[in-house]
Amino acid sequence: MTAQTDTSGSVTTVYKVTGMSCGHCEGSVSGEISQIPGVSSVKAVASTGEVTVVSAAPLDDEAVRAAVDEAGFELAGQA
Repeated sequence: MTAQTDTSGSVTTVYKVTGMSCGHCEGSVSGEISQIPGVSSVKAVASTGEVTVVSAAPLDDEAVRAAVDEAGFELAGQA
């Protein structure tokens, strides 16, 4: 799946993150990604490894990778 723009102009992108196993992991990843400028919401699901990000514009993959790294996990790419 690639980034998709909805009718309100927001962009939704689903990323695959490896290593998440619990709610604390989800919170760590969500917290770091939510600090990227333009991000309006983040939902991480440890059981699937998917992180759904809604932002005002498409995000730089390296910014997302850096945020995921900071949380202690690895960005596998877009889901």
